[in-house]
Amino acid sequence: MRKFQIATEEEIKNGETTDVYFSRTKEILEKEGLGDLRVVAEITTSSLPRNWEWGILGGVEEAAHVLEGVNVDVRSFPEGTLFHANDASGVSEPVMVLEGKYVDFCLYETPLLGLLCHASGITTMAARVRRSAGDKTILSFGIRRAHPALAPMIDRACYIGGFDAVSSLIGARLLKKNPSGTMPHALIIAMGDQARAWKSFDKYMPKDVPRIALVDTYFDEKTEAIMAANALGERLEGIRLDTPGSRRGDFPEIIREVRWELDSRGYTKVKIYVSGGLDDESVKTLTSAGADGFGVGTSVSNAPSIDFAMDIVEADGKPVAKRGKFGGSKEAWRCDKCLMEYVVSVHAPSPTCAKCGGRTDRLLTKLLEKGRLTGQLPGPDSIRKSVIQQLGRLPPD
Repeated sequence: MRKFQIATEEEIKNGETTDVYFSRTKEILEKEGLGDLRVVAEITTSSLPRNWEWGILGGVEEAAHVLEGVNVDVRSFPEGTLFHANDASGVSEPVMVLEGKYVDFCLYETPLLGLLCHASGITTMAARVRRSAGDKTILSFGIRRAHPALAPMIDRACYIGGFDAVSSLIGARLLKKNPSGTMPHALIIAMGDQARAWKSFDKYMPKDVPRIALVDTYFDEKTEAIMAANALGERLEGIRLDTPGSRRGDFPEIIREVRWELDSRGYTKVKIYVSGGLDDESVKTLTSAGADGFGVGTSVSNAPSIDFAMDIVEADGKPVAKRGKFGGSKEAWRCDKCLMEYVVSVHAPSPTCAKCGGRTDRLLTKLLEKGRLTGQLPGPDSIRKSVIQQLGRLPPD
């Protein structure tokens, strides 16, 4: 009996997480003598959730491993690429293109889309939070809002989207980072006294763990902030406000009050961290109020998926497409200055940016050739750096 309702790596690789109509399609094509039919299929989205203007592509590494060993050629936007649903002329952008015998890869459409849709949604929301927070610290706190099997994926997507650190033990280990976090209310309640809990944390935790006290368990936030400062003195590096929404009131004003009370007592170096129900909009507001860092959870772990779809656009070398899609194999180009994309026929020359006149660069690069990786996949640090650089080139809101 399976104890956890998750698919194994072997079941995913064997195509067992596909929709049944793909296995039926494969059977019919083979029995009709169409097993050698070669197609080009592209992955696009016609729109982004919540009227987002841009997305960040995630899940490419896992997509590569799903298709590794399958006789298919794959071109893809690099993981972490900022993209738009449609290019400058309204054509849907193909973030990934597959070419080969359709029966060889049709069973992988479902898991492939699942990997890209889910990770891209989380990475995009993380990047939106990163942009709102500026250079403030952001921690990934979202794993408790999702299936635990997804903890490494969630933390990785948040990290490459621009977060500074993650909370889960396994997520941090796979990223080759140290997990980050403060303390739960449970510690303070179990010990029965805030000051005792703060002092015990200081006493027993390694010196490289920041002394950040949770200061909203029983009393007013600024009262407990002063208590924590008096208890730990110069060893206190920060305080965390995790006040529930039902008791929060004017949160920006609370942050300003706490900052004032700490500063007036000489604790100007103590930072204020905020968590609890945060998203890209609230982070922007609280950054302006003086918060120094954020623990962001549900809004990223439960971010809306990017609604990617995979469609055949070429069969036996001829353009084909269902209604609402553009047939034929394509290339995607982007202006490095203004991040405007252009989708053209695969045989067309590289376009010049119509917006700023800049040179465009090819976005689709070889990921797999006949099921073999064409090179080393980029690590999370380099992807994160690329995402932050692209965010810096976006125009102001």
